[in-house]
Amino acid sequence: MNICVFLSAADLDERYTRPAREFAELIGKGGHTLVWGGSDSGLMKVVADGVQETGGRLVGVSVDFLGEFVRPVADEMVIAKDLAERKALLLAKSDAVVIMVGGTGTLDEATEILELKKHALHTKPVVLLNTAGFYDGLKQQFRRMDEEGFLPVPLTDLVFFAEDGVGALAYLEESAGVR
Repeated sequence: MNICVFLSAADLDERYTRPAREFAELIGKGGHTLVWGGSDSGLMKVVADGVQETGGRLVGVSVDFLGEFVRPVADEMVIAKDLAERKALLLAKSDAVVIMVGGTGTLDEATEILELKKHALHTKPVVLLNTAGFYDGLKQQFRRMDEEGFLPVPLTDLVFFAEDGVGALAYLEESAGVR
């Protein structure tokens, strides 16, 4: 399965890097492919290293203006013309999406992927990986949107909230009929 992961390229604290590394190892050991932003820095590097070191494949999609951060060794690396094309390519190359901790770029990617799913422009499973409670506030906001009628489809049809990598991968494999 090709698993797109949206996440930060920042250097982060151990409470985020350790669970990210563990999730990456599950992807690699499971024989899956990581589809990610192609960066060789920060949390993106941690995840790419973990997947590659445990036998998984790497498919990166970067953009020209981030060329200095592109991972030098990947199974496939595509350079998109801009961020919009990058997001479209990441989605096109994946079978499922996992949203990990990140900043405004990750939040942008997450909301676009969910908006596309809401309008049935893709049917891929989406997991929000809530490492160390990072997305507790967003989870609460999504639930409020659902309860107050802002979502035309049930929240459970849009996204699965996982508290750890084991739960995230189990959901994806079950959704894909791998388990």
